Amino acid sequence: MSKVALVTGGTRGIGAAISIAFKNAGYKVAANYGGNDAAAEKFKAETGIPVFKWDVGDFAACAAGIKDVVGALGPIDVLINNAGITRDAMLHKMTPEHWRDVMRVDLDSIFNMSRHVIDSMRERNFGRIVNISSINGQKGQMGQTNYSAAKAGIVGFTKALAQETAKKGITVNVIAPGYIDTEMLQAVPEKVLESIIATIPVGRLGKADEIAKMALFLAGDDAAFITGATMTVNGAQYIAG
Repeated sequence: MSKVALVTGGTRGIGAAISIAFKNAGYKVAANYGGNDAAAEKFKAETGIPVFKWDVGDFAACAAGIKDVVGALGPIDVLINNAGITRDAMLHKMTPEHWRDVMRVDLDSIFNMSRHVIDSMRERNFGRIVNISSINGQKGQMGQTNYSAAKAGIVGFTKALAQETAKKGITVNVIAPGYIDTEMLQAVPEKVLESIIATIPVGRLGKADEIAKMALFLAGDDAAFITGATMTVNGAQYIAG
């Protein structure tokens, strides 16, 4: 029987690549999204992957959304917490709304989603949770105190939950991507993009498919002994100790 994978922010960018990779590997996939109906419907039409709309920053909405996914596809075996936003500003110009919005979507969502799948995973003695952090959660980034703090928080959450669930056959890991060639990054001015690439030793941006393949590996049987780990995928731009 095919396993069920739920990907938050799963209709665009890295999330879309992850959703497609899991489908191609034989999983039943549900792609969550938060607001862009046109992009979600296009993704659904092109891939055949069902899409489910809810706000991952809302605890009750996550409960209802996950219930819908389980009703449509079955119990969730793999949760990919990928949804995230940025609200960049230097701290002396950052508003409480900038801070709260990023914390809510990027960090609260990790708790919201994981809390609503963990009981079922524990009951079945199996589960895979993969949390998408960022290079900027490891090294920090000017103008992103909110985003860097949220993405760093994901690492701590993952390490703690990995210890709680290890004996239940559940692994919990982090992927920390570097700069990935997605729609969001393509909007960056060319000169800025060139300066970013100049700091990446491999000499190029990462590909969304490369992150998707790492997620697929962590969800598979070959990674059963890997839990609480952070997989740094950034072309040696930042080498975490």
